[in-house]
Amino acid sequence: MTTYDYPDALLKAQQALKEVRASLNALVKTLPYSVEPMDAWERPDGYWLGTSPSYPDSPGWSEQEQKEVAALRERERELASAIVTHPFWSEVAGPGRPDARSQLKHTLERGDGEGQEAA
Repeated sequence: MTTYDYPDALLKAQQALKEVRASLNALVKTLPYSVEPMDAWERPDGYWLGTSPSYPDSPGWSEQEQKEVAALRERERELASAIVTHPFWSEVAGPGRPDARSQLKHTLERGDGEGQEAA
């Protein structure tokens, strides 16, 4: 398997993206299920996998909550764009780019520095 010497800026952007996505995920889990206020409702019997869960009234998201989610999503887009357009990818042969991008993500998960050496 080929390994890559990722530039620090690319590694930092990938780490920041991981952190922003974790923050966004954590925030959304604390919010009501509906952005807009919504009355309680139940799924009809047999609608999906034979279950009929019910959902309570949703007060919707506050303006501040909507702004927080929007800011995190915008930051996520900025970081993702910076990663996929980084000049480093032009140094990797076309067929190897998907593997190199995958290794970038896994390099951070391992935290052991492997995958950062030149081939």
